[in-house]
Amino acid sequence: MDRFKLMKLFVRIVETGSFSAVAREQDMLQPSVSKHMNRLEQSLGVRLLNRTTRKISLTDAGREYFQRCQRIIDDVNELETEVLGLQNKPTGTLRISSPVAFGQIYMLPLLLAFRNKFAGMGVDLSLDDRYVDLVQEGFDVAIRFGELEDSQLVARHIGSSARVCVASASYLSQHGVPQTPNALKIHNCITYTHLFSSVWPFRDANGLVSIKVGGNFRANSGYAIRDAVINGVGIALIPALLVKEEIENGTLVSILNDYAPDPIRISAVYPSTRLIPRKVKLFVDFIKDEFVKIPLLHPSKPSKPVPRLRSKPGVVVEMGR
Repeated sequence: MDRFKLMKLFVRIVETGSFSAVAREQDMLQPSVSKHMNRLEQSLGVRLLNRTTRKISLTDAGREYFQRCQRIIDDVNELETEVLGLQNKPTGTLRISSPVAFGQIYMLPLLLAFRNKFAGMGVDLSLDDRYVDLVQEGFDVAIRFGELEDSQLVARHIGSSARVCVASASYLSQHGVPQTPNALKIHNCITYTHLFSSVWPFRDANGLVSIKVGGNFRANSGYAIRDAVINGVGIALIPALLVKEEIENGTLVSILNDYAPDPIRISAVYPSTRLIPRKVKLFVDFIKDEFVKIPLLHPSKPSKPVPRLRSKPGVVVEMGR
């Protein structure tokens, strides 16, 4: 393995904090990864990593070498991007993470179209409602709903989705129809693990109203929440794109429409580095253009930031072509 590949291997070990994770990522055996790292340290004449059975940490020399390696790798990637840009033939594999329901409804068809447009590129799509660690798990870009929570990521706004409060007719018949957001406090509310948790945002004539709700059903999947509502479990605040058909055919009833919250932002997020890989920029530009054609992803009510409940400031950018 040449020096540059050893540097890239070292950087990934530091980023993931795991020899075994890098071995899986590179399709290598863990002893081979350790052997390459030993070879790198021997050639430099310094120890870069402190290894214990539980964790890996950088030595002072390792920390300096890691920072320099990151800059060198960025420079090489930037050079390759410029050269490939002249040829207009992006290559490599684009690793994308998306929520399950949104990914199946919207991302999969768009990714197939993207792949047809850029035939030289591979696509690795992971559908998971969990918030993945892009750097540690090696993703290029992720689709996120809501405000940016990780200050190490950059978010590009690509669309929005209206949110609706819904319940089944059978639930409302049995428990009554809440007339104000405050009335939700006495109802069984189905909450989403990742977004807003048990605090739901609404708007009235005076502005933002945040209501703490409770219930006996919680899930980390938009599909699971939708199905629970359909089965009469309770009330949910959910992106309209997940329940449009159910509202139109009467399976679900939209309530508290006069208090509808602001649309939720949909963003493409990627690691905050000096260089944005060309494949990421091409992909984000492509889906942003395609999302404009989908009315449900651009509701008429202007999109505004929703309250940040447990986050620290991140970087949000609105980029032109």
